[in-house]
Amino acid sequence: MSPMPSVAILIVSAGKGERFGGTMPKQYRLLGGQPILRRTVRALSDIANGHIQVVVSPDHLENYNAATAGLGLPVPVLGGATRQESVRNGLEALTPIAPDFVLIHDAARPLVGSALIARILATLEAGAEAAVPMVAVADTLRRQNADGSWELIPREGMWRAQTPQGFRFAEILNAHRQFRTVSVTDDMALAEAAGLAITRVDGEESNMKITTQDDLLYAERLLIGSYEFRTGSGFDVHRFTEGDHVWLCGIRIAHSHALEGHSDADAGLHALTDAILGAIGAGDIGQHFPPTDERWRNASSDRFLAHAMHLLHEAGGQFVHGDVTLICERPKIGPHREAMRARIADILGIDVGRISVKATTTEGLGFTGRREGLAAESVVTVKLPA
Repeated sequence: MSPMPSVAILIVSAGKGERFGGTMPKQYRLLGGQPILRRTVRALSDIANGHIQVVVSPDHLENYNAATAGLGLPVPVLGGATRQESVRNGLEALTPIAPDFVLIHDAARPLVGSALIARILATLEAGAEAAVPMVAVADTLRRQNADGSWELIPREGMWRAQTPQGFRFAEILNAHRQFRTVSVTDDMALAEAAGLAITRVDGEESNMKITTQDDLLYAERLLIGSYEFRTGSGFDVHRFTEGDHVWLCGIRIAHSHALEGHSDADAGLHALTDAILGAIGAGDIGQHFPPTDERWRNASSDRFLAHAMHLLHEAGGQFVHGDVTLICERPKIGPHREAMRARIADILGIDVGRISVKATTTEGLGFTGRREGLAAESVVTVKLPA
């Protein structure tokens, strides 16, 4: 049996996205709570034998690092003044790997599907020199003339080309080198200039390119149907001990006692952390930060909460809303409620409107009523890929 052909994926993310507007390039804007580029990388990361290389603008390295943190990508290639130059730089960077096939994809197409990728690779494996996904033009086409009149353009035989466009690596690299002074809008045009035969592959309407803010809103609507909502709950208890302050929901509050615990005993953050972990099926806080591990002695609980949020993002999820209830007679929570909400929102990197903090008592009953300790419970809603 012959070995599987090696595949490299080149993601072009060096554009400024001027048509989108604003100061931040569109590929770093949030789509469903994640940067567009991150979604694009994740959509392509499951390809067998695939090596992902991103080409970025030297002016946007900080944006790139933030958007791709934790994805394990190689050092990005710096792009050029044009898309064509950026692609050539990326292809040249792949020469030490010399893959059999390369898929060249726009960073602003984050909804690319696995079935489309499979069709492109199958077409290349069957012997095609270039495989380009295309969607037939369904709308009536009109061109406006200089005099203001409108000319009908027949749509028969008209196709919209998408990415990723798949090629045999050596051939598309040679095409870029040979026609480096020829200005084109995509790699298909360079392949044609080099005499390569183009094979059409059925594209996908959902594989849209985000160019304007309206496109981003439409992509958000498409994502809704591919997500499921989950609920997680958390509960934590700590007894009072000698001390002069407690930590609750990330805020230091002066009090006649402290809370006993291996870490800072922040019951509010512990309950919220467990709720997030529960929603994504990732166990509980004790599994990730065992109290037998001296690394976590007196540790600040914001580290635990940030870790749970990181796992949620790694799962492709989005934090929708969190509700924390503190159960105690003392200290009084009301004066600190807004500071708690703001601190939690800061740790999670979300809008404060997605966090609720409230308090209640047990009317003098039980251990909290006797002021032996306090408890916290939390419920969260998250959105995960279905």
